[in-house]
Amino acid sequence: MHRLDALSTHFDAGQADVTRRFAQLFGGSPRVFQAPGRVNLIGEHTDYNDGFVMPAAIRFCTRVAIAERAGHKLVIHSENYSEQIELNLDELPAAATGHWSDYVAGVAKILARSGVPLRGANLLIDGDVPQGAGLSSSASLEVAAGFALLALAGQEIDRKELALLCQQAENEFVGAQCGIMDQFVASHAERNHALLLDCRSLEHRLLPLPDDASLVISNTMVKHSIAKGEYNQRRAECEAGVQILAKVLPNVRALRDVTLEGLGACANDLPDTVLRRCRHVITENARVLEAAAALEAGDLPAFGNLMQSSHRSLRDDFEVTCPELDLMVEFGEQVAGVYGTRMTGGGFGGSTISLVQSASVEAFQHSVGEKYELATGYKPEIYVCPAADGVDELT
Repeated sequence: MHRLDALSTHFDAGQADVTRRFAQLFGGSPRVFQAPGRVNLIGEHTDYNDGFVMPAAIRFCTRVAIAERAGHKLVIHSENYSEQIELNLDELPAAATGHWSDYVAGVAKILARSGVPLRGANLLIDGDVPQGAGLSSSASLEVAAGFALLALAGQEIDRKELALLCQQAENEFVGAQCGIMDQFVASHAERNHALLLDCRSLEHRLLPLPDDASLVISNTMVKHSIAKGEYNQRRAECEAGVQILAKVLPNVRALRDVTLEGLGACANDLPDTVLRRCRHVITENARVLEAAAALEAGDLPAFGNLMQSSHRSLRDDFEVTCPELDLMVEFGEQVAGVYGTRMTGGGFGGSTISLVQSASVEAFQHSVGEKYELATGYKPEIYVCPAADGVDELT
């Protein structure tokens, strides 16, 4: 289990570690950039349906140390995989290979295609966002690498454009049909705030998080990969629903445009599975807006109830939870001082997010960790993570 004081020491040392390691590998002094992972408080599988989401960045992050080199190669060393690869900027890969470097190659390819004059560079990548935990380690890597490559090329950085380019890299190159949420919050987050994002217009506003409540992430230790079919299948089911609904309801471009009443009127036209997928997205969009109002009013019990309803909808209608996630939520609900708890991320494993009274965090860690390990045999990792800033250069 990770306590806040230990995390602070760890993060403060990160920049010095990557700078020192870069000098050992490549020589010289690099520029260092950092982009966070994220947790989504509410609004799951709504982003690619033009809906609403409420993520927050977390202090787990990816750091990219970079310095220019002669020629037209990117030489990229990953500390996480203890591996080094080279990419030729004049002949970037045509397709993903399933390798960790796909995320960097995809971002470089999309940047080059958009006209960015990329320069040869040495890169050292070091990340501590738990992989497969639903905390968006992939977007953290994409945004950190994209920001670093743009800065080295001397380009003015538009954070919205950066997020869109990184999303495009994951959609078109890596092959995961994710929405904009992960890359957007990694680019735009501010510490101690959640971000309410309209995924159609990209309008957003910051929502201050309460001082006397903590974000607690419980990693089930069950891994998932959203590029392996189920995530893309859910997106296809939502799109199938839109095609049917658009024939009956006016001005429907996405599930964002459908009301619950409109869905009910077309229920007989939809296959049962597609109906349930659509119902989740429509009700989840409403929950996000209600949750934003509750947070701004300081009504944390109402916010927590919406988190609980979100999880049930993800379990029953969208079918993206798993037994381990459901157990983690059940055990979290049993702890006094917990406002709400739900799965976060794409699903099929990963983590839960809980909003917990700060005085109850230690009891939560002990109770949930003990019960979950006894029930599943997996020893969970439970992190207390304050909301963090988005991507930036470390100085």
